[in-house]
Amino acid sequence: LTWPIIPLILHLLQLQRTHKFLWFYIFSRATKISMEKVPVFIVGAGPSGLAAAACLTQVSIPYVIVEREDCSASLWRKRTYDRLKLHLPKEFCELPHMPYPSDTPTYIPKDLFVRYVDAYTEHFKICPKYMTSVQSAEHDEVSSCWIIMAHDQVTGLVTEYTARFLVVATGENSEGNIPQIAGIHDFTGDVIHSSSYKSWNNWEGKRVLVVGSGNSGMEIAYDLASHGVDTSIVIRSPFHVMTSGLIRLGMQLSKWNIPVKFVDFILVTLAYMWFGNLSKHGISRPNMGPLFLKARTGRSAVIDIGTVDLIKKNIIKVLGPVCCIKGSAVEFEDGKRDHFDSLVFATGYKSTANIWLKDGESMLNDKGMPKRDFPNHWKGENGIYCVGLAMRGLAGISYDAKMVAGDIKSIIDSMASF
Repeated sequence: LTWPIIPLILHLLQLQRTHKFLWFYIFSRATKISMEKVPVFIVGAGPSGLAAAACLTQVSIPYVIVEREDCSASLWRKRTYDRLKLHLPKEFCELPHMPYPSDTPTYIPKDLFVRYVDAYTEHFKICPKYMTSVQSAEHDEVSSCWIIMAHDQVTGLVTEYTARFLVVATGENSEGNIPQIAGIHDFTGDVIHSSSYKSWNNWEGKRVLVVGSGNSGMEIAYDLASHGVDTSIVIRSPFHVMTSGLIRLGMQLSKWNIPVKFVDFILVTLAYMWFGNLSKHGISRPNMGPLFLKARTGRSAVIDIGTVDLIKKNIIKVLGPVCCIKGSAVEFEDGKRDHFDSLVFATGYKSTANIWLKDGESMLNDKGMPKRDFPNHWKGENGIYCVGLAMRGLAGISYDAKMVAGDIKSIIDSMASF
């Protein structure tokens, strides 16, 4: 009985091999693969990647820069609210090797910053490969190079890049972070991240809860409430409230090498004189001073644009941490309960570098952020670098880009000397 079965098994095995070959053939035809070798590969064409490209151009080092979106600085163009301005004065927000025009306002609005980025890209002749996503990047010990697989989302072409140096410039704000709150998926109204918020126009007549009280949360709450939208805000942890003038004073004093603790003492004292005791309005102050806290944790002070006054007048209602959500009702940890039409989560962003980066553990932790503190955070092993991950804004980006380009230049020069 076994003999008739054997030819059948062999026939089935032959069909399986044929099918495997057929699928491999189809896959290889559908997925067109090319190969390219470059000295430096930059991932991301936001301000970080553009700054790295410009600094490499200054020292005559070729590079390739890819961007998964269809434009540079996509966060600024697509995922910021209309009223946004840079929170720091322009002298602290320049990209390397190109100052702002003399007639630029001190605090630069979003649209003007985007125009600056476009002029920067043109000035340094930066040509990102848009709509190109990095699928993987891993270090090859034999060749001492990074092997990067990049997918062109338009043509379907996959290119295997071999690069001696890899620059991670995808930023700390790669993807919006919405916390997992019990019942959030059953909420009956709108749930968005602050990156999708544009202006108050879309929220007229609704009861809105803004979750998060950083600069974005406080500005969105102000934008809503100042136009008559019924607005509440969740404040979960202490933070400093400053004016833009106070922050500018603090940064100028720091440039004169005045000790940070003394500068912080001045800022906190002046802020108390300006705003009064905010603890009775639900806003408590951290133990660390604003500049020291920023340097230690990356958490920025909130620069008030009028939100505090609306909170004091109870036009914006302050609520504590959220416990759970049931339908349209939001329950809070202190036992309060209220109904809302919409939730806006201004709860920050997260890095996505670890999704595609396979051998970056010498530089990045499990959250895709630098393991080492500033100013030693920007370099890992085997020719890997990061720009714009130190949570120090545009000034930090400029510092990183200059350090990375300088280090790559010194390595290439030392290799050429042998």
